[in-house]
Amino acid sequence: MNIGTFGFLFAGICLNAIAQLLLKAGANAVGAIHLTAGNWFATGVKLATQLPILGGLSCYVISVLVWIIGLSRVDVTIAYPLLSLGYIINAIGAWYFLGEVMSAQRVLAIAVIIVGVALLTRS
Repeated sequence: MNIGTFGFLFAGICLNAIAQLLLKAGANAVGAIHLTAGNWFATGVKLATQLPILGGLSCYVISVLVWIIGLSRVDVTIAYPLLSLGYIINAIGAWYFLGEVMSAQRVLAIAVIIVGVALLTRS
């Protein structure tokens, strides 16, 4: 895999991770969502007007386009496992931006993912 292909795949992964963080920030702003027959429309409007949610959905759309470009250049058996890098980006982003806990077990899991991705990209 050349650096350009990896760049498209990594950009797609990063945009996907950013989308998750933005969606979570928007969900945090709304609070716990409990849908009922009477509130689903109002809840949908509330969610649709959250800027972080709109930004997250936009990142998703762009990430899909970038990901398709990357997929056109590499086998899916290589590209798909690279999505695990998103776990790392999300864990660090959630810790840094959202104040979520980064336990020793999570750090160890991230290290295992990094080793796996490194092995995969060398094949």
